[in-house]
Amino acid sequence: MVKQLRSDIVTIFPRMIESCLKQGVIGRAIDRGLIDVRIHDLRDFTEDRHRVVDDMPYGGGPGMVLKCEPIFRAVDSIVATVERPPEVILTSPQGKRFTHQMAERLSRQSHLVMLCGRYEGVDERVREQVVTEEISIGDYVLTGGELPALVVLDAVMRLVPGVVGEAKSVAEDSFVRGLLDFPHYTRPSKIQEMKVPEELLTGNHEEISRWRKQESLRRTLDKRPDLLSEALLDDEERGILDNLLSERKKGVGV
Repeated sequence: MVKQLRSDIVTIFPRMIESCLKQGVIGRAIDRGLIDVRIHDLRDFTEDRHRVVDDMPYGGGPGMVLKCEPIFRAVDSIVATVERPPEVILTSPQGKRFTHQMAERLSRQSHLVMLCGRYEGVDERVREQVVTEEISIGDYVLTGGELPALVVLDAVMRLVPGVVGEAKSVAEDSFVRGLLDFPHYTRPSKIQEMKVPEELLTGNHEEISRWRKQESLRRTLDKRPDLLSEALLDDEERGILDNLLSERKKGVGV
């Protein structure tokens, strides 16, 4: 039996989340029961007739802060439906930078709860009481946590077995082994004087494999050389990288 990943998303914009998750690969995975997604409107966990989820910050200052009580009630209601405590993730500029390795780790969990922040953030007591991990998708600020939550969930959900039809395509993605992906081409083989590399047209699998390794390393060296120090390279790739570095020193192939 294929393991199902459950994800609960707490947000003040549930329709924003729903519209994205209904589409594409993730939408089909939800329909097939590989992923169980439950979206919770934070306003449903308020106790006043105006359904207020935010308030002014103590000490003054601009903006509003999400109140802790509705979030506590939302998380408590989710936890009450399961036997094991879930991972509770807050999307925040203060969190750890999201990586493919984090996505792999989270994809092995059985239950994730995503808290989508808004305004100036959430009451600090939310972090102290219920959050198990904070995640940032980059060093910039958005209007809310919904888009970061969707980014994280998309990266995680596509790693769940069965979600992506061709498992090999996931295994060869950028960052899986610490390298950027090699270039891809499809028909026609020539357009506006631009040709598909000859190596890909030979039908020689060994030659194609070597070309892909070389171009993956070349692209990483050009665009993200910082990744190479921790990349998982085989002996052939180490040799290719040495040749590329030697060419750079000689001013060849730059």
